[in-house]
Amino acid sequence: MNPNPHIPNEKLLDLLLDVVCVVDKDGRFLSVSAASERVFGYRPEEMIGRTTFEMMHPDDRDAILALVEKINAGQPAPDHENRYRHKDGHYVHIMWATRWLEAEQVRVGVARDITERKHAEARQRALYAISEAAHSADDLPALFARVHEVISGLLPAENFFVALYDVVDDQLSFPYYVDQHDSPPPPGQLVPGTSIARVVRSAEAILLTPDMTGQRHRKKGKPASKHSFSWLGVPLTTGPDVIGALVVQSYSDSLSYTAQDQALLQFVSSQVAAAVERKRTHSRLEYLAQHDPLTKLPNRALFLDRLHSSLARARRDSIRLAVLYLDMDNFKQINDTFGHSTGDQLLREVADRLTQCVRESDTVGRLGGDEFAVLLDGISRHEDAATVAEKILVALSSPYNLEGATLVSAPSVGIAVYPDHGEDDAQLVRHADGAMYAAKRSGGKCYTFIPESVGTVNNG
Repeated sequence: MNPNPHIPNEKLLDLLLDVVCVVDKDGRFLSVSAASERVFGYRPEEMIGRTTFEMMHPDDRDAILALVEKINAGQPAPDHENRYRHKDGHYVHIMWATRWLEAEQVRVGVARDITERKHAEARQRALYAISEAAHSADDLPALFARVHEVISGLLPAENFFVALYDVVDDQLSFPYYVDQHDSPPPPGQLVPGTSIARVVRSAEAILLTPDMTGQRHRKKGKPASKHSFSWLGVPLTTGPDVIGALVVQSYSDSLSYTAQDQALLQFVSSQVAAAVERKRTHSRLEYLAQHDPLTKLPNRALFLDRLHSSLARARRDSIRLAVLYLDMDNFKQINDTFGHSTGDQLLREVADRLTQCVRESDTVGRLGGDEFAVLLDGISRHEDAATVAEKILVALSSPYNLEGATLVSAPSVGIAVYPDHGEDDAQLVRHADGAMYAAKRSGGKCYTFIPESVGTVNNG
């Protein structure tokens, strides 16, 4: 006679990789095969007398209770899933095949550990979500937040930041930074010896374990609670260039990142780096399309676009704005005499001086050749425009020291004010241009409104 009526062949069952369990109607373990220690972390004798529900993930209990009622009513459940708490604290994903034995008044279940499969599926979904977000991202901060959200489901990422590195200026910035203890560091140069500097300089991932960091903190006498025990940083690379790093860190000495976590974060970093580079390339192309390559000022298209926007605000708020149109007297002569290189330097210097004459809210643009325009946004009176014009005349009439030569050039400035001299952008620019030629015909080195009011700079 079989000494164990619940399990027909105990030795054979103990050889199985799956766990064979027998529970009573209330879910209390009556018999468990030896594979329980491999799957649940508990030896069979540690599980006997416990209930399935006390070991089960709380979120799964209601659904399983409903399923158990059907099983006890004679409806087998060949492939249902739930999560059990492993002896060491983590949860394992279990697939069950369960049926009710009416004569014995027990449920018999075969449990298979599918944790690795579930994790692999979750990783695949997460990586797809990150890849999709990276390829459709217009807003980098939103992408960084989405990446943080996704990887938090795969590894401990309560503390996560993105660092971007500008190799030209040797500047490290932190456009996304979430940390339970610290605020985002201000932009600055790479600090030699820091983990982030090592990642950027070496273009290699760095994984620090609690053993390594804990010993370092003790040597420095630092309180461990405010210093990460586990630190994982991977570089953001585009081609041969390192443009930053992704970092996760933990303040728990019981947690350690793994090589698998590093491989995951490296894949994520490749997607993020590609998105950052696409955004930077788009920004560069957009900048080149809207700015003069010589002076870096807005070009005609961008100047007119800003003028159009300013006019909309001026109409709405019933305020004035002014357009100043100017070119440099005798610029062609300077260009022909001293060469295009000197002429280009003169234009760059004119652009710098013009920018210093206006507010940050105003716009200075180069419309072509030696012609520049200034948009004064939100002025009260014509005299406000005249004051700026006088300031420009003084600044641009001062001598230019270029390549060892002292050159003298002065502007002629035309002024058109909305709404007095035009209702739209085309009218204002045309009338300011006409006023500028009127100033030039008056001898130059002066400003003119339409069609009267000529002012000149005091030549001393």
